[in-house]
Amino acid sequence: MPETPLELLKRVFGYDSFRGEQAAIIDHLVAGRDALVLMPTGGGKSLCYQLPALLREGTGIVISPLIALMQDQVDALRQLGVRAARLDSSLEAREALDTERALAAGALDLVYVSPERFLTERFMDRIDALPIALFAIDEAHCVSQWGHDFRPEYRQLDVLHQRWPRVPRIALTATADAPTRAEIAERLALDEARWFVSSFDRPNIRYRVEQKANGKKQLLDFLAMRAGQSGIVYCLSRRKVEDTAEFLVGHGVSALPYHAGMATAARAENQRRFIREEGIVMCATIAFGMGIDKPDVRFVAHVDLPKSIEGYYQETGRAGRDGDPAEAWMCWGMGDVATLSQMIEAGEADESRKRLERHKLNVLLGYAETIRCRRQTLLASFGETYPDPCGNCDNCLEPPPTWDGTQAARKALSCVWRCGQRFGAGHLIDVLRGTRTEKVLQHGHDTLSTFGIGAELEAIAWRGVFRQLVTAGLLDIDHTRFGALRLTEAARPLLRGEGHLTLRRDAPAARRRGRSERGRGAATEEIALSDAARLRFEALRELRTALAREQNLPAYMIFGNATLRGIAEADPNELDELATVSGVGVAKLERYGESVLETLALLR
Repeated sequence: MPETPLELLKRVFGYDSFRGEQAAIIDHLVAGRDALVLMPTGGGKSLCYQLPALLREGTGIVISPLIALMQDQVDALRQLGVRAARLDSSLEAREALDTERALAAGALDLVYVSPERFLTERFMDRIDALPIALFAIDEAHCVSQWGHDFRPEYRQLDVLHQRWPRVPRIALTATADAPTRAEIAERLALDEARWFVSSFDRPNIRYRVEQKANGKKQLLDFLAMRAGQSGIVYCLSRRKVEDTAEFLVGHGVSALPYHAGMATAARAENQRRFIREEGIVMCATIAFGMGIDKPDVRFVAHVDLPKSIEGYYQETGRAGRDGDPAEAWMCWGMGDVATLSQMIEAGEADESRKRLERHKLNVLLGYAETIRCRRQTLLASFGETYPDPCGNCDNCLEPPPTWDGTQAARKALSCVWRCGQRFGAGHLIDVLRGTRTEKVLQHGHDTLSTFGIGAELEAIAWRGVFRQLVTAGLLDIDHTRFGALRLTEAARPLLRGEGHLTLRRDAPAARRRGRSERGRGAATEEIALSDAARLRFEALRELRTALAREQNLPAYMIFGNATLRGIAEADPNELDELATVSGVGVAKLERYGESVLETLALLR
């Protein structure tokens, strides 16, 4: 009698139950039907096609966009005793040929292949005569021209439906708003596919946002609480990646750079170290992205504003894939907005694309400035309603002070108008505060009616006013005038004396750091264990490190932290007892069981 999905889950993966809609998706695919799956990073998407591929006759073909991602998936599956292989440009000719022969002989359960290789006539001809269990299209948002990771090859994957109409297909992504979902279904000819849309919420991630004052010092303060943890620091430019990594190394942080301009070998080596070593901080552009399958990343920091809310969500989602507490921290300022706006306008995209990119940036700015629960605001951008404040973001933990900024906003908007909409915030603040700088005198702005009318506010407060007027859509940044501010139509009612505006009050830097530190540790603190269990956990970590080094694998592929904690708490004496711990399947029990029991015995 064939195994049930639940029996196979326990035997191979070591888990007793499915999460969320995994069971429904697996049953749907095993029955030979198509599916479009939207599930957050760390939600268990891979299992939704891996397990059906083992249950159905033939080989599962997984189309994946990045070599590193394929390599990690294959290595992890082999640890579980699954016959998995990959075909990509990094393989030697002999290894690729051996994999193709194994595929032809029916000796593989799963084969991962890049879209470029899959779409060659040679590969498609080879699999024409083979029994195919299913096709899985990973990172399916790459099909969307309006998305943030567009891959033109994905547009040609409608060939799956045309050439193999009886083979079930599953398209998976963690990041797609409603228009992108519809485009995925259309482009991949998934007209009859059932949509499985899980919550986008990642409850284990704590979200924090700070206004940029001294970005490097703020980053260093953030990292000071996280010594020895693995994390990613995202920067907007290659140069800033290099500068930030060098700065952190100079302050005792194990940091490495990663960007597309580096030599291929150096980039690959840094990625290898990040995945396989503990405590590495990777400073990177978004080139360091989808291929990262490391589950124990404890934080993701943005020292520049990302390009869109989708990019932000996907990048922060690389933290805490193991379900343990993690943190997403962002430090931003108006300079970031000006830079990104200029990049949009200087790009070669047509006006409709630029209009979309402006909208995406504005949505992200609204998230950055919100005084609401950040999780509610973030999920709302994906069309999801989060009913109550989450209690796990900075705005929930330390509600920001607000003030009636109506009069200040009118003064600021009036000053923009009086100065001809040709100057940036710095000059406008000098005019408002009555500071006779050389530039103010040169343009005769000391004679304007707005000169000195804002002396009651400090410069930092005025910067907050201008920043929030931009995010509220009352001011726009003119990239053709080096970041000059100009009025929008939405500003006119406020200038006419209609309505009012509540603004977030920026705290002085020292007070802001103090508030941040009071709530900061809880997001990434160690999960509670008894003293005895903690000793066992640390001993098991040392064993895991040694086993990983022997096989040149990342430590998490041996056992995840949650499984190690389960073993430490259970303190098993026999293999049968160890087999009951979540995450210990048959292959890992055979491979590592005796070593685990010997390690525990030494502590008794």
